[in-house]
Amino acid sequence: MNKKQISRTGLLLIVLTSFIVFVVSAPAYAADWQSTDTYRIINFTALVLILFFVLRKPVANFFTDRIRSIKEQLEDLEKQKSEAEKKLAEYNEKLSALDAEAEKIISQYQRQGETARDNILKQAEAAAAKMEEQARKTIAYEFAQAKLKLETELFDSAVEKAEAHMKSIITDDDHDRLVKEYIDKVVTK
Repeated sequence: MNKKQISRTGLLLIVLTSFIVFVVSAPAYAADWQSTDTYRIINFTALVLILFFVLRKPVANFFTDRIRSIKEQLEDLEKQKSEAEKKLAEYNEKLSALDAEAEKIISQYQRQGETARDNILKQAEAAAAKMEEQARKTIAYEFAQAKLKLETELFDSAVEKAEAHMKSIITDDDHDRLVKEYIDKVVTK
């Protein structure tokens, strides 16, 4: 709308309002409206016309400025909308890149986990082999010690039995003769 259309519309609105006020108030003062209310209606119409001519330009400017500011706001909103759509597309792109990056990181950690698992299994197998070898050595050592102890006990037992048997077989004369023979051997050498 241009300024002339706004002015015509405003003038028409004021005249129409005055007429409606006149028509609505007429039945209330039907008896003697001509003498008293005519001046009031004329005064009111004059006031409305004066207000119209005085306020016509500021009101027209207000509405023109308001229309222009609304258009500017709409243009700004359109710009903001297009910027927001660009950012949304950018964020969607980044989000899809993040999904791919997450998949990449997960597969990398899975590979690292498998490598770590393999290393742990190798170390466990090596430790088990070492423990098995140590157990074999310990068993062999314990077996040798038990064998030595058993041989020692058997030897001591055999010596005790032989000594007891010798004591029962050898008499005092045999004993004296053996001592004498031993002394002779030691002295001659």
